[in-house]
Amino acid sequence: MWYRTRQNQDIEEPINFRLPDNRITKEKDVLWFRPISFNDTGNYTCMLMNATYSSKVAFPVRTIEKDLNSCNSNLMKTYKEELYLEHTQEIACPDTEGFYPMNAQSSITWYSNCSSDMGPTERKLNENKLLFLIMREIYEGNYTCILTYTENNKTFNLTRTINVQVVASYRSAKPPSILNPNNQQIFTFMPGEEAVLSCRVFFSYLRNSRDEVWWTIDGVNVSDITDPRIKTNMSVEPRKLGEKIIRKALLIKGITNQELKYNYTCFANNPNGTRWSQAAVKRKAPKYTVELACGLGMTVFIVVVSIIIYHVYWLEMVLLYRAYFGADETVGDGKEYDIYVSYARNAEEEEFVLLTLRNVLENDFGYKVCIFDRDSLPGGIITDETLRFIEKSRRLIVVLSPNYLLKGTQALLELKVGIDSMASTGNIKVILLQFKPVKNTNMVKELKRAKAVLTVIKWRAEKSKDLQCRFWKQLQVALPVKKKLKTSHFSQNGTSYKQLNDQAEVYS
Repeated sequence: MWYRTRQNQDIEEPINFRLPDNRITKEKDVLWFRPISFNDTGNYTCMLMNATYSSKVAFPVRTIEKDLNSCNSNLMKTYKEELYLEHTQEIACPDTEGFYPMNAQSSITWYSNCSSDMGPTERKLNENKLLFLIMREIYEGNYTCILTYTENNKTFNLTRTINVQVVASYRSAKPPSILNPNNQQIFTFMPGEEAVLSCRVFFSYLRNSRDEVWWTIDGVNVSDITDPRIKTNMSVEPRKLGEKIIRKALLIKGITNQELKYNYTCFANNPNGTRWSQAAVKRKAPKYTVELACGLGMTVFIVVVSIIIYHVYWLEMVLLYRAYFGADETVGDGKEYDIYVSYARNAEEEEFVLLTLRNVLENDFGYKVCIFDRDSLPGGIITDETLRFIEKSRRLIVVLSPNYLLKGTQALLELKVGIDSMASTGNIKVILLQFKPVKNTNMVKELKRAKAVLTVIKWRAEKSKDLQCRFWKQLQVALPVKKKLKTSHFSQNGTSYKQLNDQAEVYS
């Protein structure tokens, strides 16, 4: 007795097989749908009874429709066929016997990926079978066969889909090939680390082959070792034509010094033979990564700090070095003056030179300064006296201001003599001191030459009042080294500009 429960219903109703033109028939214990309809989805229950026993068996039935513009459905069961590459082989429409009367007329139509066009002549029909004269990789895919038969003047179809996969020929099958471990590979571990030894083996395709990979430790199969620290895991990497790579990893948690001395061997086997390869295991050389990183970091830190300190305090460092290790430049050079000051004969420039610059150079730095208007004798020739004073001086300080560039002045004569002497003999060095910004310096050839090779020390008015400011340090670095200098401005607080004015001598 058969019962049916329709989809989305709970009522179980008996199937009436006596209805005329009923699509559902019963033959012995088999229920037939000729043809099946989409509405036939549901649960079908068979009730078997006799005088002492009854049994109830349920069969869920699900009907599916073909995919759009397709000869089958992706939900439909497919059959798998593996065909050897470059062999002559054929496939038959599977699982059709018993689904139609043996005496019924039938025909089979073949489709390749739902196309009846088989393309090249290497695929042909042979007594309802599909024959591949030479199997190639391009013929891989889904093949659908539709068996059509007639019964009681009605036409029915049986549809089957075969997934054809091309595999390597058994004639090319070889013993397994162990890719690693190999002679070029060394496994290194530190005691206490988790050791991972990987064995990768390439297997040719062999139908129904039992491919095996295993590890031994000192000749003992790992599967026979009960130590919970030692485990294996395996993964399979499929390749084309049914070939594959099997990876068998040996894991040892907290490997010991003694275990680093054992022999670790990987074996691989298939019906064509057995291969093995021993892994080279060594103790890892200690790495002083932390120590090296700390040392490198400290070195970089010291270098960076040193660069910063030098960049910020380089003037102080030069002055300190000169004070303790610098050679006295005034010994034995035959010079009478340390500094000759060249400036524009203008009230503002004269006040700066006589009250500020001279006072610091002579009273604080201890230099002997030559100022033409102060030290020259009356009645002398200006040109000759200028040359004589400059030749007797070690440095020429040029106090630049807009008035300095006026043609025909003594200041330009002093500049020319100093530049020529520095360029020809090197007996004097020129120091450019900018009292006020100067434009059009290119108009004076000597000044243009000097600015091209010399650094200009800039007087910044209020900012340059203190003896500890950058201006005075730059100036002192440019001046000659003299051992018997007054060092009160290094050991005491810097003198203020007001103190300079209070200490100045008045010149008329």
